[in-house]
Amino acid sequence: MLRRRMLFALALTPLLVGATAAQDLPDHITVATEGAYPPWNFSNADGSLGGYEIELTKALCQRMKIKCDLIAQEWNGIIPGLTVGKYDAIIASMGVTEERKKVIGFSKPYAKAPNGFLTSGDNVLKDLPDAGEAFDLAKAPKESEAALAILKEKLAGKIIGVQTGSTAATFASEYFKALDIREYPSFEQLGLELTAGRIDLAVANVTAFKAVIDANPAGTLVFTGPTFAGGVLGLGTINVALRPADEALRAAFDTAITDINKDGTNKALTEKWFGVDISVHE
Repeated sequence: MLRRRMLFALALTPLLVGATAAQDLPDHITVATEGAYPPWNFSNADGSLGGYEIELTKALCQRMKIKCDLIAQEWNGIIPGLTVGKYDAIIASMGVTEERKKVIGFSKPYAKAPNGFLTSGDNVLKDLPDAGEAFDLAKAPKESEAALAILKEKLAGKIIGVQTGSTAATFASEYFKALDIREYPSFEQLGLELTAGRIDLAVANVTAFKAVIDANPAGTLVFTGPTFAGGVLGLGTINVALRPADEALRAAFDTAITDINKDGTNKALTEKWFGVDISVHE
């Protein structure tokens, strides 16, 4: 009889765990985005939010059957706001880095995007070497270091712009510390500085450049040089950021991300907003 009871209890365990996880999942959450990083996310003239990640968030919340409120939060305070409970998740083109993992947790990736360089079409930097090549700082350190050494020579005396608090800012300060690096609070301002010719080169997630390129006549701004991922830049993937303790919510996001990747919803969204498929194929 005791053996039968033990077997019955063991059989119930997965069901109980699943029920507990469902009970732990909130029915209403607040999601923060930057609202200033088109086409990932941006603020419209009427104050509403738009962009790929706004539509992505709605699709994910629909899959999770959770009501989600979206709010805009300046990038510099976006991680502290999560840790103090101002909101429950961040969906704002945030990549995974070792430093960030010390204070926040992440879902599985919903997009992939390395960092690259943008310059004006009449700048000598438009012909940087290794154009179109992709380097991984962690997986191919020797090749990456060789490419960076050449870039440092080419960038001597030039002004480099990055967004404050971004992985690109960390990358620039790590590998181009001897150069003139200027930080800007938003990517929109960074794009304006580049267009106005006040900086020679912008470093950022390559997908963020589409909006500023499209906003100018053809050839005004161009991609140049190679792209980089890994190391201080993280994995080159974009993930939902959450508090480490919110395991049920993370699991729900993971399942929803898998679903929209499998049924093509995410592929369609990335192609709509970026012109290419940057969804993660599992």
